[in-house]
Order: sequence, then structure tokens, then C-alpha cells
Amino acid sequence: MASILFSPAFQATAIFPSTWSELNRSGPPRLSSILPRGRPQELESLKVSVEAEPRVTAPLQLVETERCVDGKLAAWTSIRQERWEGELVVEGEIPLWLNGTYLRNGPGLWNIGDYNFRHLFDGYATIVRLHFENGRLFFGHRQIESEAYKAAMKNKRICYREFSEAPRPDSFLAYVGELASFFSGASLTDNANTGVVELGDGRVVCLTETIKGSIQINPHTLETVGKFEYTDNLGGLIHSAHPIVTETEFLTLLPDLVRPGYTAVRMEPGTNERKVIGRVNCRGGPAPGWVHSFPVTEHYVVVPEMPLRYCAQNLFRAEPTPLEKFEWHPESGSYVHVMCKASGKIVASVEVPPFVTFHFINAYEEKDENGRATSIIADCCEHNADTTILAKLRLQNLRSFAGQDVLPDARVGRFRIPLDGSPEGELEAALDPEEHGRGMDMCSINQAHLGQKYRYAYACGAQRPCNFPNTLTKIDLVKKKAKNWHDEGGVPSEPFFVARPGATEEDDGVVISMVSDKNGGGYALVLDGSTFEEIARAKFPYGLPYGLHGCWIPKKAS
Repeated sequence: MASILFSPAFQATAIFPSTWSELNRSGPPRLSSILPRGRPQELESLKVSVEAEPRVTAPLQLVETERCVDGKLAAWTSIRQERWEGELVVEGEIPLWLNGTYLRNGPGLWNIGDYNFRHLFDGYATIVRLHFENGRLFFGHRQIESEAYKAAMKNKRICYREFSEAPRPDSFLAYVGELASFFSGASLTDNANTGVVELGDGRVVCLTETIKGSIQINPHTLETVGKFEYTDNLGGLIHSAHPIVTETEFLTLLPDLVRPGYTAVRMEPGTNERKVIGRVNCRGGPAPGWVHSFPVTEHYVVVPEMPLRYCAQNLFRAEPTPLEKFEWHPESGSYVHVMCKASGKIVASVEVPPFVTFHFINAYEEKDENGRATSIIADCCEHNADTTILAKLRLQNLRSFAGQDVLPDARVGRFRIPLDGSPEGELEAALDPEEHGRGMDMCSINQAHLGQKYRYAYACGAQRPCNFPNTLTKIDLVKKKAKNWHDEGGVPSEPFFVARPGATEEDDGVVISMVSDKNGGGYALVLDGSTFEEIARAKFPYGLPYGLHGCWIPKKAS
């Protein structure tokens, strides 16, 4: 199981001395107690239970955090307390057809006592719930009780390897022991702080890059149910943080760092067993490219191989490197592979221009007059092959914005992958990036068009100057235009599209987001999916940390 983690280029003797000396120079972290120092101001709200499950009545655990003060964005500060629930006051009107629950996952706790984490992606997971019912809105949040989170709360220090953080043992023997646990994967985090999905059988699972970081939650109470254990023998330590999930299947990619490549797997509803669809070997090296997400079409799995590649040496280091757990290898080439869902065979493997993307938007098949697929179109939020976006997401950079325009440019990158055996594919901007302020990330579509030809995408764009995407944008890929929503000084999270039941137009629905405002507060936001104008908002009792990705769980018919 541990073998999949290491590339053949890995040289233990070259890593151990330098890493230990780095660790020794830095010294042990200064960690103070996380015990609460007084309750925050009591929050007045109507506490309402809208589900059949019993209310949680245990006293709240308060977490000592870097507090948000007036005029300071809550987006980059830790959650004020471990949980909260209640009804929000709605300004405007929520459509009466909008009945269900929007769940959003993301890092919410970036400190242990007075020790502050380095990177946006390090924070311990906070799950947020917006429940819409008959025009009313109920809100709650709770920490996901991963082993990494519980160990940190108990021991008042980092105990597992996070995105840029690692435990700092106080002796060489302890360091060797920690490395031994790393070989088995035991020291890798299970901090499921990236996404949340509802499986076809109704189970709700929070996810991150590590396979062990798959944690089931109760979508009504937000309680942690327990580990989501895979029952197959595929092994591995990492997978794509963004599986493709529908009512009928769960698809994901497993990177192989020993024999560089990717295995595509499928899991059916009601099971925990992943079954292999096929495998593709990397054409570049020395390791697979980071595969945070990937797209699919009706008949194919699209496997991206970007030159931002996993690095075994960086995985071991206790101190951050410029690209965290990765290395940039433009000389190794950039590729896109196309795998048949039914047979697992590779039907295309093309070289493309260098690219950097976290998130694919959608993909579909272009067909001739006989209905035969001739090429694949795959769209993504592409950062112009600029890896500096990773460093821009360090918390120090996010918290120190002073008006300079420092957000790296991004675009809707459109790949065209021919299926006629041609050796090269294309990558270009799907529309003028100025339409969305040269910012582009955190995307969603009408899920009825997943893997199909589509027109609209919803994402976070930019109104410059800025250091982080600060607008919501609706992209029209036919007219090549964008509509933008902006709250001066605020930071919105991922816009999630929910279609109106029975809708026939692709953009007939609403877009849900959560916004950190410039005064330190925050609110839930509902936009009309067609006009992209605000129709409702509801203020939170206090500002929330920035969240990443969500899912919509419609109310089940009674």
C-alpha cells in the first residue's frame, strides 16, 4: 500500500539529512493552550429543528482563534466556535421551489493556540449547511472530526502531515519514527477539507487529496459519522479530490507515484468497492502531474497530465518549498489522455501547451453528421501555466492585501483533443479573459449538462486590483460574454447552480454563494441563474472562513 507513494527517483539518503537539519534549525513550534478564555457574546436567534433527527444539545466547544475584527475579512480567519445552528433573517425572497440543503466544505481552523498555519489548504475542515424550506433559510456549521483534527485538539499541536504543514518531532529518533509512519501512510492527514458529495445511495462524504481523508457525515446534523472505508484491494494513498459523482456512479483517478500513471476507477451506489476501468501511463516525468480534478464526457474519462508534478522529496520536508508538495517540470511536456469508460482503452493521448489548473469545468464530445465522436472539448479554470498561484494562497499573502493587483491572471482554458490519432491537441481561451477580470476559479454548471455540450458556467472572477477572486461571474460560452456580480471589499465563495425543477432552459435556476464582507461579517447570497441579479441574502451571526466546494441535496419527496 505504501509503495504507490514513492517515485523511482526517490533517494532516502539525500532527503533525511537535509530535512532533519531544516527541522532542527526551525526548532519546535511554540504552541499555547487552546482552552477557551471566556464565551463569545451570546448570539440571538430562533433555534429551529427542521429535520426529523434529534437536535444536538451538547455544549459548544469554543476554539481560541485569530479573531475577526471590524474592517477585517473573516475569510482568512479561523472559525469563531466549533458549531452553530439557527434560522437566518432573509432579505428579499427565496423562491418557494428551492427546497433542500446546500452543503459547503472547506478549511475553517488555521491555528492551534498561537501557532498559525501557513497555507489556505492546511486548515481543519468546517462543514457549513444552508437548508432552504418554503422560503425560509436555516444555517449551521460544525467541525469535521477527523483524526487529524481530534489529535490536534487533544495534543495542542499538529500531529499529521497537512498540505504544507508537518509534525515537528523533538528528536532524531522521533523523526525517524514519524518517517516510518509516513511510509505506511499513517502520518498523512485525513483532514477532509476540500469537497463534499452525495453518493447515489444518499450517503454524504467529505473528501480531500488523501484516500484516508474520506469521511462520512450526517447532512442534517453535520455530525461526523465515521471513516468512509473502501473495501477493495486497490491500495494507494492519494486520489483526485474531485470525483465525478452522479446518481449511478462515482468515478475518480488514482495517481501512481512508483510507476507514473493514473488508474481510473468506478464505484457503484450502495457499495464501497472501487473497480478498475483502466490505466494510463504518464508520458512525462519524473512523477504524475497533480490531478486535483478531471472531467468526463458521455463515453470517455479525460485524464490531464500537467507539468506541475508530485514530488516525493517535497512530501517529506518539514519546511515549505516554493511549490509545496509539487515541482514544475515544463520540459517534461504536458498531455491529455482520453480513456473509454466501457473498455478502459486509451483512444487518444496528445501533447498540449503547458497548463496549470485546479478545476475542470466540463467536457463533451464533438460529433460528425453520423454521430461519431471526432474530438473532445474540455474546459478548465487555467492559470496561464503560472505556478505562482500556489504561493498566493498562503495565508500571510491573503491577509496582507494593501491594494496592489497581485492576483495572477487566469482564463477559461479550452482544450480540443482530436480522436483521429493526431499527436497534438489545442489549448486556447474560450472567451476574452477581460470579460471576467482575468480571474477564474471555483466553478459550477447545471449538472444536467455534465459530460454534455453546454453553454453556461458559473465561477469566481476578479474586479481588479485584488489578491484573490472577488466577483461571481456567469460565463456564456456561446456569446463569449460574462455577467459579473461584485460586493466592494467582499470575497464570495464558489457559486453553486441549482436548477429549477422542471426547467427546460439551462440557466433556469438560482446560484448560491457565501460572502465575506469588508466589515468582518458575512451572508448567504442567492442570485437568479438567468439574469444573475441578487434575489435574496441572509446575514450570518458572524463572518465565516472562506470555503471551497459544495453540493446540493434536494428535499426528498415525502
